[in-house]
Amino acid sequence: MIYGLYLSAAGVQTNSYRQDVISNNIANAETVGFKRDLALFQQRRTEAQDRGTPGASNATLEALGGGVFAYPTQVDSSQGDSETTGNNLDAAIEGKGFFTVNDHGTTHLTRDGRFLVNRAGHLALANAEGQEVMDEKGRPITLDPKIPGSQTAIGRYGEVTQAGKLVGKLKLVDVPDYSKLQKRGGTLMSYADPGELQPSKAVLHSGFVERANVEPATELTQLMDAQRQLEANANMIRYQDTTLGRLVNDVGKIS
Repeated sequence: MIYGLYLSAAGVQTNSYRQDVISNNIANAETVGFKRDLALFQQRRTEAQDRGTPGASNATLEALGGGVFAYPTQVDSSQGDSETTGNNLDAAIEGKGFFTVNDHGTTHLTRDGRFLVNRAGHLALANAEGQEVMDEKGRPITLDPKIPGSQTAIGRYGEVTQAGKLVGKLKLVDVPDYSKLQKRGGTLMSYADPGELQPSKAVLHSGFVERANVEPATELTQLMDAQRQLEANANMIRYQDTTLGRLVNDVGKIS
């Protein structure tokens, strides 16, 4: 009976974790460049299986398994829809790839293509932190503030021009293993081994941004499913607790 409590408790924990992941996806459904997280799980082996002594346990309990545990989340890298902005400095990535930005001396990746010119005259993200966007040599892209924004453009392959003159080229990179991406807040991500970053074959669309790849209706359906599973496991804990209480109190009196 105690074994059943452990299984139900694991079910409550994993579905609570699943709810948190899905809720975060829904909250960022309108965040430009956001990539939804996938709540993954793995089956836990029984203690007897881990020790290599399956015969030492009850066969019925062994058939129940060891429950389910949460697995580290992974990033869903699927393409989001493009949305027009009419801003020449905005760019949406079509295909696999990321912009590279300098975040306090650390190279981070992002799909957020909302750019502006900061006080230093460098191309930067249009967010609260304003991380500077890097060129192919890992340097900031400097723009002439005297040239109006209408004469500034971002080309299909990342070429940044002002009045028809090339002033820099955005560094677009891709990663060989998307499971190694780690979110760092906002729309920034890091890769476990920066040395494995490789040039991206993606193309850019100026005047557009990439919307989050979150489908609210689908996420809400999954959220309700997680809530039902959490409630079912919580009810199982209550049923087993009641049964244990009767075993201790009622059976004890009869004997």
